[in-house]
Amino acid sequence: MSNADVAELGYETARDELVDVVKTLEQGGLDLDASLALWERGEALARRCEEHLAGARRRVEQALAHAEEDLTHTEEVHTEDEDTGDAD
Repeated sequence: MSNADVAELGYETARDELVDVVKTLEQGGLDLDASLALWERGEALARRCEEHLAGARRRVEQALAHAEEDLTHTEEVHTEDEDTGDAD
């Protein structure tokens, strides 16, 4: 079984397949080669899920940083207006 397709999977698909892999491995009954191949697939799926989560984490951090910059800029403009006596 090739794991090349894992790189194309979305988070939910990779997660769901990883859950199935874990269930299958926990049930046992596979020969050694099949178990190793399934384990390797599970490792690839877990890495893919982590890539998606890391990307989501970066996006959230960037959005929060951007929002904080906007808030800081708004507060600076408001403070400058108060200092000069200008009103909107």
